Amino acid sequence: MPTIKAAATDDSPPAGGGGPLDRLFDLTGRRTTVARELRGGVTTFFAMAYIILLNPIILGGAKDVTGATLSIPQLTTMTALSAAVATVIMGLVGNAPLALAAGLGINAVVAFQAAPVMTWPQAMGLVVIEGAVIVVLALTGIRERIMNSIPLALKHAIAVGIGAFIALVGFIDSGFVTSSATSPPLTLGTGGHLATWPALVFALTLLLMIVLYVRRIPGAILISIIAGTVAAVAIQENTSIKQGGWGVVTPNMPEKLFARPDFGLFGEIDLFGGFGRAGVITALVVLFTLVLSGFFDAMGTILGISDEAGLVGPKGEVPRLGRILSVDGLSAAFGGITSSSANTVFVESAAGVGEGARTGLANIATGALFTVTLFLTPLAATVPAQAAAPALVVVGALMMTQVAKVTWDDLDIAIPAFLTIVLMPFAYSITIGIGGGMVSYALIKAAKGRWREVSVWLWPVVLLFLVFFAIEPIEQWLDVR
Repeated sequence: MPTIKAAATDDSPPAGGGGPLDRLFDLTGRRTTVARELRGGVTTFFAMAYIILLNPIILGGAKDVTGATLSIPQLTTMTALSAAVATVIMGLVGNAPLALAAGLGINAVVAFQAAPVMTWPQAMGLVVIEGAVIVVLALTGIRERIMNSIPLALKHAIAVGIGAFIALVGFIDSGFVTSSATSPPLTLGTGGHLATWPALVFALTLLLMIVLYVRRIPGAILISIIAGTVAAVAIQENTSIKQGGWGVVTPNMPEKLFARPDFGLFGEIDLFGGFGRAGVITALVVLFTLVLSGFFDAMGTILGISDEAGLVGPKGEVPRLGRILSVDGLSAAFGGITSSSANTVFVESAAGVGEGARTGLANIATGALFTVTLFLTPLAATVPAQAAAPALVVVGALMMTQVAKVTWDDLDIAIPAFLTIVLMPFAYSITIGIGGGMVSYALIKAAKGRWREVSVWLWPVVLLFLVFFAIEPIEQWLDVR
């Protein structure tokens, strides 16, 4: 049976009692409580609520081949609806604290690679096909075999890499670290200094979260997010220091609490029209990119968060993995049906795990809050990244502790593990990190004449990643021919 880690900030005894929630979610078996699960679910929601606003900005800011754009209010409604349904289903079917919503990176492929060569309904049709492909791979057991064939040390490396990645996401989204077109590519705040009130809110919220967490205060992450939000609103509403720089979400007091949802984009798909509009080769390239990104982003996140939650068995197996992978594929397809882009497991689920979530009950809380935001979008738009992002940094630090499980004295593993870890934050992509680790692992084994030690299920993956990394030259070569 997997070793279950104790909840990070709560020393209360496990649930027990044999009630309906205990039986449905196995609270006792995973040594958790209803309070921990609900607290973790709420924390996960706050950590990923930005997607309700960011996804419409990405998709709504792009035009399809006809010049058409998608409605921001409709996209906001569909993003919340899609996340709510997918997250609740994952909780009930997969019994895992893995929340889902429109995947960043995947939505960029839809907006800037698919839409320019086909209509929006056709682009969303490709998203539905992507989800169907992933479901088939899950139902046939191929996806699970691939995940189980990854060496255990590399699975730990994936968790560590995700920890570094989400910490960098937190620093970047908050403005604590900024990018530059010149050297150095990343720097502290503005010109190497924390010169803005938003950066100060992030720093103080992070320090508060660290203090509460190490003192094992129940709800440390959630308390800190709320405190950071209150401080941000107070600063923004104070006209003497009012300023921008908050990013996607500006913490203004909402003028109204309720907003009427608009479901106009639901079901607006053209399943196969993209192949005729953009051409078979172009459509297949887009589909390939969507499948590979959705497949491995989710795979890495599932492994990393499950490992951090203590749900991974001694051989690296994840409970109910087949169900989890099937729900992930169905959720991606549902994202296409809602025109919100493909749903995927969100790495921000780690924030809820850090707060004690261990079962799908946390997802019910997260999904319920997404449902509420269908009507309370103005209120959800109050929490800035500077208040939520510290959770990603703290949880990233916790996930980094798994680096001790990698056998660093074995170069066959050490080099692929290193590439897996560093490429995720450096390339800002979980998929690229996994690809670098898998390709280098297979290459090292082959170079030493030990290629048989690589699982037969990993060789096709390595080949796919080689194609993925060389996709631009391949496209150019096909265009020339």
